[in-house]
Amino acid sequence: MMKQTAQYEMKLDDGQWQQLEPLLIGRPGDPGVSARNNRLFIEALLWVVLNKAPWSSLPPQFGKSSTAYMRFRRWNECDFWRQLAHSKVGDAQLQQMLDTVVDYGDRYTSRLEQRIARKAKKNSYRAAAELPDRNPAAMPADASTLHWVGLLGS
Repeated sequence: MMKQTAQYEMKLDDGQWQQLEPLLIGRPGDPGVSARNNRLFIEALLWVVLNKAPWSSLPPQFGKSSTAYMRFRRWNECDFWRQLAHSKVGDAQLQQMLDTVVDYGDRYTSRLEQRIARKAKKNSYRAAAELPDRNPAAMPADASTLHWVGLLGS
């Protein structure tokens, strides 16, 4: 029997949205591409963050999960979430939501940096293990065990 977990859904009330809307990028009239529905995107992000759920499990009423995820990534890469949280909106609950999104973005960035570091380390082990002469006598002493080191990073 699978355990059912509670699904949290945070909706911005109209007052919160009125405070937040002018601070967002992608509005009609902004240079570049304008978003279809910034409010729906923010609510999708809040759903993912509060449910601690993967983007792929985003309910269909929020639109395509891949689109929302890529938009979150782009905004996270340019540190938009932190800038938004530092704008100090007047609503305490909205400010707490923004701070939570900043924490989520920081964790996302940290995990991404860890993955990149592991991949670089794994690639360097593989490159070192692919020495031209596989004769153990011709290998440097520290390279004699490299044939199994790459397995540790898997």
